[in-house]
Amino acid sequence: MAVLFAAYSFVRIASAPGKVLITGGYLILERPNAGIVLSTNARFYAIVKPLYDELRPDSWAWSWTDLKLTSPQMSRETMYKMSLKHFALQCTSRQVFEARNPFVEYAVQYAVAAAYSTFDNNKKDLLHKLLLQAGFDITILGSNDFYSYRNEIEARGLPLTPESLAFLPPFSSITFNTEQSNGQNSKPEVAKTGLGSSAAMTTSVVAALLNYLGVVNFSSGSDNGDQHQESLNVVHIIAQTAHCMAQGKVGSGFDVSSAVYGSHRYVRFSPQIISSAQNAIRAMPLEEVVADVLKGMWDHERTKFSLPPLMNLLLGEPGIGGSSTPSMVGAVKNWQKSDPEKSLDTWKRLSEANTSLELQLNILSKLAEDHWEIYKSVICSCSMYQSEKWVEQANEAISQEIVKALIGARDSMLNIRSHMKLMGMAAGIPIEPESQTELLDATMNMCGVLLAGVPGAGGFDAVFAVTLGDSGNNLAKAWSSHNVLALLVSEDPRGVCIENSDPRTNQITSGVSSVRIV
Repeated sequence: MAVLFAAYSFVRIASAPGKVLITGGYLILERPNAGIVLSTNARFYAIVKPLYDELRPDSWAWSWTDLKLTSPQMSRETMYKMSLKHFALQCTSRQVFEARNPFVEYAVQYAVAAAYSTFDNNKKDLLHKLLLQAGFDITILGSNDFYSYRNEIEARGLPLTPESLAFLPPFSSITFNTEQSNGQNSKPEVAKTGLGSSAAMTTSVVAALLNYLGVVNFSSGSDNGDQHQESLNVVHIIAQTAHCMAQGKVGSGFDVSSAVYGSHRYVRFSPQIISSAQNAIRAMPLEEVVADVLKGMWDHERTKFSLPPLMNLLLGEPGIGGSSTPSMVGAVKNWQKSDPEKSLDTWKRLSEANTSLELQLNILSKLAEDHWEIYKSVICSCSMYQSEKWVEQANEAISQEIVKALIGARDSMLNIRSHMKLMGMAAGIPIEPESQTELLDATMNMCGVLLAGVPGAGGFDAVFAVTLGDSGNNLAKAWSSHNVLALLVSEDPRGVCIENSDPRTNQITSGVSSVRIV
């Protein structure tokens, strides 16, 4: 037993990226509409290790194991007892309500249940004994870009620039909102930037636990192997299910999908596969529910996608405050029911604009692949001019094709913004608020800016821009002059990774050594 226990006496660290949905807002909720989601270099980390270093001779008689969850950025440490019969979690910390994290709780429950549902009886018995004796110690860490640090920067007397953000220590303590609601003190909430922290956090915890428990196996030499892909699929299924359970509803799932697989074109799964699990959980043991979910017909679609070469993703935080995606989605659904004819027409036009943008970006990627030197020259030239002067940079057939695709992409983005704004006005919600419109128009009029928009469901979260060449540096400075903080986020097409070291030991978190598993 001591030898087997030693096999589990190690640390497993997994990380998963945040996301930016550049097309597919609202439409992605319904099949077969697609959306383009970009994964970023902002990552959530989960560190899993045994809670106890030594065997305790009386632990064989127990049916509950211990779990400690630590979130250093929120200065929280939460203790749980976990039943290894029903996988129920009982919080034993004093400040129960404040301390609980439903996304981590469901990630733990469903990952452990997946191990029990996957293993044969012999391995299951060994795992059961080991978990009773070792317990779990889980630490979660999110890159600074998931959260707003405007207050921190202003308090230090620093300018609103990426350099000021870079000055902050990695995994800094999180700033809380302290706004009052209806004249009464509301519960403080973490100020976020809209990168999908809950999906990235859930995915990192699931991946770390499944790897720690031996359910999935990632290695640097199996990037294209069947076992590798199957491991990714298992992480995706468990993370999607846990995330939906924690939310209390079945969302589109693009945020979890990008956290697992990285940047891609996404079509959602049929929601019945998880809603049936939500119903079954009332009548069936969790282990059986998870086994059924793992064997279910997951019909989501993924197509490889990333930005064309020499194009860069930038995010800007306007400092107005975030928006509630669930309430905005609810308003759009109510509008669809109240005015089906108009909403269907808007839906159709928005879908066509989304498809057009995707097509133009794919054309640019193909032109870069086939005519690299010409492509590089055109992109570098256009990066120094406003869009109305891009045509002047094309003096032969291939360069004209490149400029045509660039302008086509811009026009498609303008159409997307127009339809999204009209949809928001009809539904009575600020999908592209006037303040964002002014900011985005000014952004798209700058030299070298290809696209600008509100990601996902829109509102007052961070805006995004796609720039050509090195023009992003000038955009960051221009945003700063408009009280918009350019984040340190860029596209990183990788999905979930198993890390080789604790990210806190590295000065630059984006440089953490990792095994690429997508």
